[in-house]
Amino acid sequence: MSSVIKVENLSKQYRLGQVGTGTISHDVNRWWHKFRGKEDPYLKIGESNDRTTKGDSDYVWALKDINFEVQQGEVLGIIGRNGAGKSTLLKILSRTTAPTTGSVKIKGRVASLLEVGTGFHPELSGRENVFLNGAILGMSTREIKRKFDEIVDFSGVERYIDTPVKRYSTGMYVRLAFGVAAHLESEILIVDEVLAVGDAEFQKKCLGKMKDVSSREGRTVLFVSHNMSAVQKLCDTGIILKFGEVNLSGTIDKVINKYLASGDASQAVYEIAPPTSIADMAGFTYRLQVEDSNGNLVNEIQVGKPWQIRVYFKLTQKVNHFIIALGISNSIDINLRTTWSKEMDLPEGEYEAVFKEDLLLFATGTYHLALGLSSYERSLHYIENVASIYISDIADANLDKTIVRTSGTGLFLNPMGVEISTAN
Repeated sequence: MSSVIKVENLSKQYRLGQVGTGTISHDVNRWWHKFRGKEDPYLKIGESNDRTTKGDSDYVWALKDINFEVQQGEVLGIIGRNGAGKSTLLKILSRTTAPTTGSVKIKGRVASLLEVGTGFHPELSGRENVFLNGAILGMSTREIKRKFDEIVDFSGVERYIDTPVKRYSTGMYVRLAFGVAAHLESEILIVDEVLAVGDAEFQKKCLGKMKDVSSREGRTVLFVSHNMSAVQKLCDTGIILKFGEVNLSGTIDKVINKYLASGDASQAVYEIAPPTSIADMAGFTYRLQVEDSNGNLVNEIQVGKPWQIRVYFKLTQKVNHFIIALGISNSIDINLRTTWSKEMDLPEGEYEAVFKEDLLLFATGTYHLALGLSSYERSLHYIENVASIYISDIADANLDKTIVRTSGTGLFLNPMGVEISTAN
């Protein structure tokens, strides 16, 4: 296979707090150095794009010395936490922005779906926008007409195809935009996280289409997503971006394993700061862990697989009729399940409780946990949104997401599936 995308020493610099590259004095300084045949002085400064730190420079490198190649028919997954530079890289590859340094060599036409409304004119109808996008890609009217019915059928907006797209819902917008990008005859398809706004059925449809255009039509696909299940199913190879630099590239299983183990994905361990004043508190929680049924820490939980939540807590005095409870809610804070231990009398000390879940099946998505310690009807320590768990439909037995093995044997077991033991 031949290389269709070659990225060499690619970097993109931004100036904070300004529109454009900087002030007039900076522009004059740049011109003066260029006139004398010297390097741009502002390329020698700047910091990595770590949004968690304040920094001292007005310049940041959204991308820094990026190098990779993509072969014809390859499906490349680009993953990384928010702010890693993924969208900036795709914008450069789509030629909607220019790099500061380095080069990008692309063979073939590029169809991009970077954000809702990319390439659409809001005043034009869906039909007119299909023809407009095709013309931008260099296709003839005959070629567009030949694909038009497939696009409309795939997007499911036939009733509104002659309505201005400014009246479309976000889902309708994305459906038609993806239909256009996937069906018009470009050699390279670039898709950002925008598919996340579609419903589950449409996302599955889009993933199938991207796989089809790659395997059957030999087209190249670049895919950005935070959904590791979708990335693992669709992509052959991948790269991790971290602070604007390539952290790892290789096979998709290798890349996903590294990303999940790095802690940049969903967490497996949540350290909980004790209350500011614990003098009058009989107990408090200090750590929560997400584990599989064998006690291995995991960042994601597979649909249908048993899992458990391990909670470490401390009692500062003897507590009678002690109860620990765990609540699970969905992304819109609707409570789905509350599990609690049986009442018991516990002496002062450190304990761990294990909530085992092997009966309730959750759909793919993010869920939030609430945790409470109580005695009789008095609350000892209650925390909302103490942690989040991500349920994934990854079903590859070879994909090992284990970080570290923990151990511990429960001394008490009740019908609600909660074990409590003294902490090791």
